[in-house]
Amino acid sequence: MSYEKNHPSFKWQGKKLTKEEILQLAEEFSHSKEKHLQEIADFFKAWFNEDHLIEVQTSGSTGKPKKMKVKKQYMLNSALATKDFFDLPEKTTALLCLPATYIAGKLMIVRAICLGWELDFVKPQANPLAVHQKKYDFSAFTPYQLNHSLENIDLVKKLMVGGGAVSKALWEKIQNVSTEIFETYAMTETLTHIAARKINHLEKEENLPAFQLLKDVEIDIDNRSCLIIKAPKVSDEIIYTNDIVELKNATSFYLKGRFDHIINSGGVKISPEEVESKISKLIKNRFFIAGIPDDDLGEKLILILENSDDNFSKEDLKERIIKAEVLDKYEIPKEIYTISKFSETHSGKIKQSETLKNVLKKTE
Repeated sequence: MSYEKNHPSFKWQGKKLTKEEILQLAEEFSHSKEKHLQEIADFFKAWFNEDHLIEVQTSGSTGKPKKMKVKKQYMLNSALATKDFFDLPEKTTALLCLPATYIAGKLMIVRAICLGWELDFVKPQANPLAVHQKKYDFSAFTPYQLNHSLENIDLVKKLMVGGGAVSKALWEKIQNVSTEIFETYAMTETLTHIAARKINHLEKEENLPAFQLLKDVEIDIDNRSCLIIKAPKVSDEIIYTNDIVELKNATSFYLKGRFDHIINSGGVKISPEEVESKISKLIKNRFFIAGIPDDDLGEKLILILENSDDNFSKEDLKERIIKAEVLDKYEIPKEIYTISKFSETHSGKIKQSETLKNVLKKTE
């Protein structure tokens, strides 16, 4: 099996396409005003060029977002590992509803092209299944999409959910659906998931299984109890993460939390420090950005402001931030909270965790 040509059973929107026809389609998409079509076009062209490397955008799981080049052979290896783990043979029907900008969307296309799947696509949206109303063997959603697709989620036999945490409220909603739903542990550096676990059809949340490794992956932990990944089929380097885990055995682990402060809101990873930097000139008082649990997004981004002025308007501040147009739409705070005085260290440094707890206590 080679990444240099498409599988003879590959179908795109129900039609078999040759490599030449795929590139013709890419040329059409590249002239579209629709961003998601342009992203697909760019990936088609990059996949079938002569370079054995392809550029991908990291999401920030192991540091600041950056661009990196990876081997196309490694992307094929990842596709094969998914095929084996989830038992997804040739002619699997699948739905692409994630942006082709990032690794999850790119790999769905690679799986289809190289494994001979029949792939439909829709513009990334809250309820992807509302478009075609077709049955599929497989798809991949963010928790946000899953939460908004529950009415017709039974159209998918097996579903991967990743790119964010599955809230307790969402977990409860999916227990009795017929779809087999798997939560994945994934990042750009490992070319999507290196582990997965089934999260529905369970009697109690406490019965959630450990994440099970895909083949050819080894794990360990560092002195922070953070996961170390050795996956030579998809990465030349050993990957040191900021994810705190508990190892069950050599092939499985429980995810306990994040060592760093990255906020994962609806599958979008946001650096609070970067947001603070962008809006620092707009706010005179001390403030910081944080993430709190949210049933819809997994986490939602909030702004905590030190302010004792009873006449202060949160609505005016939010409008000022939006009008400044310095933030992406995902970076705009969902809520603004105020507190008269931040908790501090002896040196005057803000104790963010303690301050956040005090703020949330006031809202209970």
